[in-house]
Amino acid sequence: QLQLADSGGGSVQSGGSLRLSCAASGRPYSTYCMGWFRQAPGKEREEVVSIDSSGTVTYLDSVKGRFTIAHDNAENTLHLQMNNLKPEDTGTYFCAAKGRIFNINDGFRCMAEWAFWGQGTQVAVSA
Repeated sequence: QLQLADSGGGSVQSGGSLRLSCAASGRPYSTYCMGWFRQAPGKEREEVVSIDSSGTVTYLDSVKGRFTIAHDNAENTLHLQMNNLKPEDTGTYFCAAKGRIFNINDGFRCMAEWAFWGQGTQVAVSA
């Protein structure tokens, strides 16, 4: 069973940087489709970045050029480097994983449901 533990959040001023970590245990996270989500107070949770079954990374438009995924396979940890942070980046950040299924015609595909979640880490960006 995969388990995820988020860390690295904090309080920074606008323009600052943070590096979030998602430490996986139980299974290699690389065998899953991965993502980072965030939820601001009073708002819906939104997907910030996802990694699909082929390793393709997709970023939310508002974070493109500022956020970057980094892999540490030796530590079984996925990082989210966040630069030039803005107040609108404030929220609780969660890493998540979903399984992959294999189809002989299409190869690996991500399953529909995000089945595994970290506990969340708080990010606060002040103006």
